[in-house]
Amino acid sequence: MPDNIMAATPSSCGGDAYLLFPGETLLSGGARTCLYTVALAYCFLGLSAITARFFKSMEQIMRHSREVVVGADPATGAPVVRHEKVWNYTVADIALLAFGTSFPQISLATIDAIRNLGQLTAGGLGPGTLVGSAAFDLFPIHAVCVIMPRAGSKKKISDLGVWLVELFWSFWAYIWLYVILEVWTPNVITLWEALLTVLQYGLLLLHAYAQDKRWPYVSIPFVRGERPEDWVPPEDVFVDYDNCDDISETLPTSAGPNDGIVDIFSAHSYQNSEYSKVPEKDMEGSSTMDHILNNTQEDMPWLSIWRQQFIDAFMLESPESRKMDSICLRFIGLFWSLIIAPWKFLFAFVPPYHIAHGWIAFICSLTFISGIAYGVTKLTDQISCVTGISPYVIAFTALAAGTSWPDLVASKIAAERQVTADSAIANITCSNSVNIYVGIGVPWLIETMYNFFVYQEPLYIDNAAGLSFSLLVFFATSFGCITVLVLRRIVLGAELGGPRLWAWLTSVYFMVLWVVFVVFSSLRVSGVI
Repeated sequence: MPDNIMAATPSSCGGDAYLLFPGETLLSGGARTCLYTVALAYCFLGLSAITARFFKSMEQIMRHSREVVVGADPATGAPVVRHEKVWNYTVADIALLAFGTSFPQISLATIDAIRNLGQLTAGGLGPGTLVGSAAFDLFPIHAVCVIMPRAGSKKKISDLGVWLVELFWSFWAYIWLYVILEVWTPNVITLWEALLTVLQYGLLLLHAYAQDKRWPYVSIPFVRGERPEDWVPPEDVFVDYDNCDDISETLPTSAGPNDGIVDIFSAHSYQNSEYSKVPEKDMEGSSTMDHILNNTQEDMPWLSIWRQQFIDAFMLESPESRKMDSICLRFIGLFWSLIIAPWKFLFAFVPPYHIAHGWIAFICSLTFISGIAYGVTKLTDQISCVTGISPYVIAFTALAAGTSWPDLVASKIAAERQVTADSAIANITCSNSVNIYVGIGVPWLIETMYNFFVYQEPLYIDNAAGLSFSLLVFFATSFGCITVLVLRRIVLGAELGGPRLWAWLTSVYFMVLWVVFVVFSSLRVSGVI
């Protein structure tokens, strides 16, 4: 099989076919490229919009608690019950947060694999996107997070043990990918290799949980720093973000004016007795949080909330924007609302996340994400056909950046709002692990199973050399990234923030590493090196 993906040409991939409307084939190549690029950017905008609903449903799932009997009242003998979270803090970060932020890439790779069933060769769009997404997660997202804390403030990882476990599995994922591509069965993926790739995601979850619980023999004996309680304060509570260097301070994760922003990390509030206080049941048998939720749902049932979603979709201007004195800002806001109105209306069909602990909204959001990912694959095919650019190059640049936007938003929110750097950095390392074990493992498992039972043949990788080279470049640049994070911990005392000059220098350094990865990988695919 060929080692590289050859540049696509209109004659070889149907460049005369239209995608958006029949008249587009009459346009010049440059005009069609611009048209498809704008449509691709609009799809990424839709991914950002549906991801917000996805986060809210995920947060509702993570808020699900259960009643646990902790003893008996000495006076009455009545059982003392408290509410504890169903989801473990660390497992929730990996299984829900990292999986959710990586689902656009996972969905795109799975669709690409299904489209290539019966061809004996794996599509390069999915793996290219996921390897490029790993580089985008590690470099640009770290670059953004390191400058998010306010000037002079520092945020460091409080649980180094969990982070080292997640970092190990993140690097091992790409070592494993290189081994099966170049060492065991070069240019071929067998059914067992694909199956082992997927199963390692379960090992990651088990090892991270063992580290979180400090199981003997399998956990790193690091003392965990004190985690602050994650809570959203009332608007009249003053938050001094300039003095949050000490991770033992109990500070909120967000401020009142940001209520309109999805705070996916507040879902960790009241996680369990190890991290925060669990609200005891009051005299009527319900926790304070239950009272708040029940009163809210009584005043506004889920059917009314669903109806309000459609009303909000048609509202181009909020009451706050009407109070703006600047006509220019109001016009920009109206223009932006008009652009995203179709997405808002479409996603209004997603049921409210109050139903069934958020699971229905969770599944519906995944369905919409999969639909947008399918549109992204079609647009990528057309761009490759019209321009002649290799789809692999498009995958690890434009597609990787666009589909990694949820990762960027999630880590940015954590770097801004949380006192520690745990979730901001853990989301990066966990997402990279999920990209390989699930994002590449599941599509390859689908393709290898199909080839095994239909053709009795393995799965051939026609861009194995290019993919392996990108992995080597990623290893080299990621070592430089982690080294700087460690040096910041030793010298400055924190991975994020610190003196403004050093924060910006670190950010620029991370962006340079990303440019190096993109340039060298592109040159290898183009045959220059």
